[in-house]
Amino acid sequence: MSTVCEFELNGKIETFEFDKVAKQSNGSVLAQIGNAVVLATVVSEFDNPVEEDFTPLTVQYVEKTYAAAKLPGGFIKREAKPSEFETLTSRVIDRSLRPLFPKGYVYPTTITVIVLSADKDVDLQVLSLNAASAALYTSNLPIKKSVAGVRIGRVEGEYIVNPTYSQLEESTLDLYVAGSKEELLMIEMKSISSEDMVEVDIEAFTKVHKTNEMNEDELVDAIGLAQNVLNEVNSTYETGFETVCKQIKDVELVEFTINEEIIKNVRNNYTNEVKEAIKKLAKSERAVELKEVAKLIVEKEYSDNEEVNYNEVYEAVSIVKREIVRKMIVDEKVRADGRTLREVRPITIETNILPSTHSSCLFTRGQTQALVVGTIAGPKDGQMYEVLTDKSTSMENFMVHYNFPGFSVGEAKPMFGVGRRELGHGNLAKKALESTIDKDFDETIRLVSEILESNGSSSMATVCGGSLALKAAGIPISNLVAGVAMGMVVEGDKYSVLTDIMGLEDHDGDMDFKVAGTKDGITALQMDIKLGGIELSVLKEALLQAKDGRTHILGLMEEAATEIVPSEALPLVEQFAIDPSKIMVVIGKAGSTIKEIIEKFSVSIDLDRDSGNVKVSGENKQNVLDACEHIKTISNNASSRKDSGKNIDFCKLYEVEEVLKGKVERITDFGAFISLPKGGEGLLHISKISKERVNNVSDVLSVGQEVEIKVLNVKKDRIELGSTLL
Repeated sequence: MSTVCEFELNGKIETFEFDKVAKQSNGSVLAQIGNAVVLATVVSEFDNPVEEDFTPLTVQYVEKTYAAAKLPGGFIKREAKPSEFETLTSRVIDRSLRPLFPKGYVYPTTITVIVLSADKDVDLQVLSLNAASAALYTSNLPIKKSVAGVRIGRVEGEYIVNPTYSQLEESTLDLYVAGSKEELLMIEMKSISSEDMVEVDIEAFTKVHKTNEMNEDELVDAIGLAQNVLNEVNSTYETGFETVCKQIKDVELVEFTINEEIIKNVRNNYTNEVKEAIKKLAKSERAVELKEVAKLIVEKEYSDNEEVNYNEVYEAVSIVKREIVRKMIVDEKVRADGRTLREVRPITIETNILPSTHSSCLFTRGQTQALVVGTIAGPKDGQMYEVLTDKSTSMENFMVHYNFPGFSVGEAKPMFGVGRRELGHGNLAKKALESTIDKDFDETIRLVSEILESNGSSSMATVCGGSLALKAAGIPISNLVAGVAMGMVVEGDKYSVLTDIMGLEDHDGDMDFKVAGTKDGITALQMDIKLGGIELSVLKEALLQAKDGRTHILGLMEEAATEIVPSEALPLVEQFAIDPSKIMVVIGKAGSTIKEIIEKFSVSIDLDRDSGNVKVSGENKQNVLDACEHIKTISNNASSRKDSGKNIDFCKLYEVEEVLKGKVERITDFGAFISLPKGGEGLLHISKISKERVNNVSDVLSVGQEVEIKVLNVKKDRIELGSTLL
């Protein structure tokens, strides 16, 4: 017999049904809001503990296309590789629930969330986290704390809790917060750009791009709202689920203890060696130096003691190292590399160092180095993807791809496929940069960040290098964006906030959060809290300290931006407008005319049928200009729909070999356009002007000059001319 728990929260009915399906799992639930239904299950193998000191947790979020009454796209009609959204959602659930597992829980655990029915107006990330938490809370695992997710939007200055899809499209903020009744566990935020109509004169308006950055006070207010919602939601869940909770399994929480005498020995006799190792760790993420200290201690102290092994000594060295690092930060206000708490490591910036790319930026901060390369392509060259609740395929025209090879941290391992961490870091950088790109820019942009060295927040180096790569490619952006990774160490009632953390401080700290933004405010934020919670006043202090670091980095970036020399590999783009009613003439029957222009001039052409906008791009500037002139001539020779007459039919007016007198209207590098006596214009190509080689058309012809010409070739919509002197 199943049990149904129903709640009304934030204006929506939420239904959780237990003991109906997947009953062989440790915990399962069918969760529903509107027409959206997800199945969440938890399975843990109590009889198969791992030997290492960590919780082997795997989280999978899976979307089934039948949930939206459609088939999978592509040749194979079966769900295969998870989409980027599925991977990122799995990561969100993992980061939110992993802190709940008690220390010493070493049993392989899998949390699976499957979307069975979709609803466009229901936030699947929020529903899936809440369902996963409900399955975990009511299972027989030793976890008695509910976690929920909430999304905050902002429309016309008003905050909206769990906005619908249509509301989020109008929002200037996307803030996702996960937490329990008392604690914030994870935060992700991005600003969303918009276009406002601004009056510039009486009855005259213009569109203005707005990045919609948030200042620190506004962001703390929004997070405070989310915290209040999470308190209400989790309190409701914990009370409502109490009757369906299974009896907790009595499982051993394994204590990985180190002999206290070994720790004391390291602390009393080898502190100096550990401190020297820490100084070297400040320059690398690899723990080679600590291993050397552990080997030294084993050789000197325990080589004849069979009860003490190397692993125990290494763990003792790591414990002492952590104590020293945290004491230095909290008590002495100094860091392993000698910096103050607010100091940013030295930064160097080089732009367009790769001659054959559209843009590039080598951004180096301390021992973290990102090479970000930009590529521009046409609007149709973007990444096609499917949204579960959309019937048609969508196109992504701004991509940030982040790669983290082993050599960046001195590890001898080959490069494999993209992992969850790489997708997450690339997605964070994309969130930080996307809102600064002018909404009218419709070309496809791909940024690739190659991490060449890493010792502390390569994702924020990607943001800085990526923003300058956009600038170097000539892409219209509102402002440069800088990112900085922040950390915190808490000991009792004392704490220290760190600017620009390195790997050592990330590993031994209690919180890390990444803040990116422009000079006007924050565009993206990601926070993972290890210590269980944070006061909003402390969070605000940390955000203001991050602002100082961001401002410092932006100053260096703006200086580097003044020295950008555009890459010669950049595609040349010319834009102009013609009468929209003449677009079909430029396209031609079955696309014949535009194909001929593309092949003849080696260019790419984009046409907007509604506005009449024409965009021509190519590698050769002269070819681009010539193609533009050719398109304008075709347009000029065609009558508008507004005109009473029809398009000029050259076949009815002129015959091959006919000799005419015309007037030179325009001169280009490839020829002259001649106004003809019976109407229309024709091209007199540079090669058809004279028997002798002509280097410059203007050496032979001038605008307004009358010339005698002969018809060489005639088609319905165009005519080719030659000199009678040939």
